[in-house]
Parts: sequence; structure tokens; C-alpha cells
Amino acid sequence: MTFGYTPTHPGEVLKDEIMYRNIPQNHLASQMGMSYKVLNDILNERRPVTTTTAMLFEAALGIPADSLLKLQMKYNIQTASNFWKN
Repeated sequence: MTFGYTPTHPGEVLKDEIMYRNIPQNHLASQMGMSYKVLNDILNERRPVTTTTAMLFEAALGIPADSLLKLQMKYNIQTASNFWKN
């Protein structure tokens, strides 16, 4: 299965949005009730967005949780597909 594009990790979208809104990561992490490290790992694509974290982002930023989860799913599928090709 070839998609013809590189999927976007939801952390990239979230990082851009947080930078655009000029929200400090430590402030957002505190507001969301998560550690700075977990938030930073998501934003730097080292950790996936889960259902729980997607809902926290929706509450904090107004970005629909289902949109973040769809991005994560597409990213996971493409990553797995690339793994099996090699």
C-alpha cells in the first residue's frame, strides 16, 4: 500500500499551533495536567497522541480530538507500511 505522501505526526501540527499562539510549553503542560517531558515528547514526535492526550489537547486548544487521532492513525499506518517494505 503506497500513499504517495509523508504522513504528518500530530505533534508537528500541535507544535506549530502552540508556537503560533505563543503558548509556553511548560504553561500548557501544567494547564493540561501532564508533565513537561510528555508534552515535549509529543510535540517532538517521540511519543504518540493517545485518546486521552487528544482529548486534553481538545479541551486546552480547541483542536478536535478525532482530527488528532486520525493524523496519528495515518502516521502509524504509513510508518508500519514503511517498516514492512524494508
